[in-house]
Amino acid sequence: MASRSKFLLHVILILCIATTAFSALSPYYYDRLCPKALPTIKRAVEAAVRKEGRMGASLLRLHFHDCFVQGCDASILLDPTSTIDSEKNAIANQNSARGFEVIDLIKKEVDKICGRPVVSCADILAVAARDSVVALGGPTWKVPLGRRDSTTASRTLANQDIPSPFLDLPGLIQNFKRQGLNERDLVALSGGHAIGFAQCRTFRNRIYNATNIDPVFANARRKTCPRTGGDSNLAPLDPTAVVFDTKYFTNLLKRRGLLRSDQALFSGGSTDGLVKTYSYNFKAFSNDFANSMIKMGNIKVLTGKQGQIRLNCRKVNRN
Repeated sequence: MASRSKFLLHVILILCIATTAFSALSPYYYDRLCPKALPTIKRAVEAAVRKEGRMGASLLRLHFHDCFVQGCDASILLDPTSTIDSEKNAIANQNSARGFEVIDLIKKEVDKICGRPVVSCADILAVAARDSVVALGGPTWKVPLGRRDSTTASRTLANQDIPSPFLDLPGLIQNFKRQGLNERDLVALSGGHAIGFAQCRTFRNRIYNATNIDPVFANARRKTCPRTGGDSNLAPLDPTAVVFDTKYFTNLLKRRGLLRSDQALFSGGSTDGLVKTYSYNFKAFSNDFANSMIKMGNIKVLTGKQGQIRLNCRKVNRN
């Protein structure tokens, strides 16, 4: 009887290990399922970025905003319905998040090349973010794959969990900590602002009222961001907004961070040292950015039989 119990315990242990291995993400997840999936995503992203350099930052931002809300599950892509309170309508995303049509196109092309829908929308977001960074001169990394797509979304959580551009350093640290990310992740991932633009409404208060801002920089930004109106007018987050480099951090040293949350990283606090290091050491920044992107991409992922592989990234599959 004892030997049988031991045998059963051994079987259960093997099954648990197998389940864990099955549910874990892997960079090689599609090697057998669809070996042409990743090259197809890369070609589509490169074409989109060639057409509009800003799109690279938009695709990176989509992945970031997705992962910070109930995990990296493509919930940000779901359109509003009677049962879906779309994250697209959250404060940080409304009239701001973009690139949805590019994701739709990638999904269509990938499903076609694979012969069936085997690549999740969540994985497409993760790979497209990496390929966007590479297309703009940034580092590459092996993206762990095998995520599945959520059947829910939460505008409430999006409003609560996506970091606000108005946060100070303690607020940013706490926000990232809730996602299992540390201060190094915070600074490295904020370096994603090496590419992209921000809307006037997100930095108006800083350029007119902040004291820790270079006055020449503030005056330059005021030309396209008036005290009233022009909320959606754009300004680059760093001087080379379509090149992934270290100028974002160099700007912080000069008090030229566009957003309050940018300059907070270099404001006499615990992250000053990292900002200084990244400002002159592209390799250190690149390595940490890649590692933090992998770490972020693992937040609360759905795997195995959880969630679904959506047929349309904007809609939950019907049963």
